[in-house]
Amino acid sequence: QVQLVESGGGLVQAGGSLRLSCAASRTIFSINDMGWYRQAPGKQREFVARITSGGSTNYADSVKGRFTISRDNAKNTVNLQMNSLKPEDTAVYYCKVTNGPSWTVYWGQGTQVTVSS
Repeated sequence: QVQLVESGGGLVQAGGSLRLSCAASRTIFSINDMGWYRQAPGKQREFVARITSGGSTNYADSVKGRFTISRDNAKNTVNLQMNSLKPEDTAVYYCKVTNGPSWTVYWGQGTQVTVSS
């Protein structure tokens, strides 16, 4: 069964915006941190943004000031608002969720973001 469902990826021109969403199954509760990673062709997966259960956020330097991560605990979702997109943002974006006292890790299936110049 799919426990993290991502949406919002697509093709956009440089300077445009996209909003990614990741919905966690209700079978995943007591969620700790939620975040986003990305993997570009020929590169390793890298950290993009994270938000804690208390609402504290962290961003990779490459996206700081352009991306905003948020969460909706009532809907068990995490979002990533991506503004001023650049071609180098092109990648598959993966949602990551940790939950429970053992901090179990769940990964989304990935959603493609393509930014054209």
